[in-house]
Amino acid sequence: MSQPRVLVVQHEAICPPGWVGEWLVEAGADLDLRMPYAGGDLPATLADHDGLVVLGGSMGADDDADHGWLTDVKRLVREAAEHSVPTWGICLGHQLCAVALGGEVAPNPRGQQLGVLDVGWRPEAAQDALFGPVSGPARAAQWNNDIVVRLPDDAVLLAETPRGEVQAARFAPTVWGVQWHPEAGGDIIRVWADDDRDDATERGIDVYEYLRHVTDAEPELRATWRPLVESFVAGVRTRAPAVP
Repeated sequence: MSQPRVLVVQHEAICPPGWVGEWLVEAGADLDLRMPYAGGDLPATLADHDGLVVLGGSMGADDDADHGWLTDVKRLVREAAEHSVPTWGICLGHQLCAVALGGEVAPNPRGQQLGVLDVGWRPEAAQDALFGPVSGPARAAQWNNDIVVRLPDDAVLLAETPRGEVQAARFAPTVWGVQWHPEAGGDIIRVWADDDRDDATERGIDVYEYLRHVTDAEPELRATWRPLVESFVAGVRTRAPAVP
């Protein structure tokens, strides 16, 4: 496989592939970026793709009635799981993978997670095909309201917060998700801060403080998460299953 073709699903304009898109291309992937929110279609199957990346968005994982393409994304995730197509979900994408395979997503009862937070790797991550190369001490940019509150049957929890909130999981042998945003630097998160500003102010949250944390940490975040994308593309090339 000289240049694996990766389907990337973008859910809204303010949540582009960012660094992840840049790193996928640099690692040798051919990106097929689809924007169903803007009228673009999704493929009927993954027959012409070697991998799938599902990006984040402000809608909920169960908001199919308002965002009809979410049903199709979940169908593609189930196809990927059945046919061992490497798949990686980011934030909303992570939540869609969970719901597609039988898990549950809900608003975090402890409130919104914002800023640059520690990743709480579990021992299982060190043996994982995707996360093994990056499972040392790490921080990541978080910007979310919903979380996975119940994993699908047979899923493996790979990282969690000190309070037990899911940060990363392997939902099926070749389907992974992360609650954090490896794709987002200050340019992307500045737009989210502007969008969240009024609601956050009412809750006593200064979103621009969290934006500064992300901007200050950009060199660290890029160095930490680029190898994860390289690991994903390596798996796409070989279509090798994860450690069960």
